Amino acid sequence: MILEHICQIQGHFDVEMLRQRLEEHNFHVSRASIYNTIELLMDAGLVVRYQFSSQLVQYELKALSSTHHHVICNYCGAIREIKNDRISKEIANQRITKFTYEYHTLFIYGMCSKCKFRLNHQKREK
Repeated sequence: MILEHICQIQGHFDVEMLRQRLEEHNFHVSRASIYNTIELLMDAGLVVRYQFSSQLVQYELKALSSTHHHVICNYCGAIREIKNDRISKEIANQRITKFTYEYHTLFIYGMCSKCKFRLNHQKREK
């Protein structure tokens, strides 16, 4: 049931979001069971874990993870997915000695347009 619900999520999820979805479908399970199941799914190569910041951990189906990268705002914590086939191909084509490539994830940190607008607006008011 946990895997079934994970497969229905189109994008990132965290344990609390998954637990709420399971509860809405009258499937009562502890957070510990969800964490343990996610660990098994990661070991099986079905789920990928992302550590976006020291507090923010999210997961995603591995099948969805290879098609995008992540842009993360250092100010508000917003996460946006971007697709760039050129970057993906460049990374996949890199030859790394004594290493077999399977998949990659790219995190790009900076400032989102909303935070930049807010910062510029604050500077103008001073």
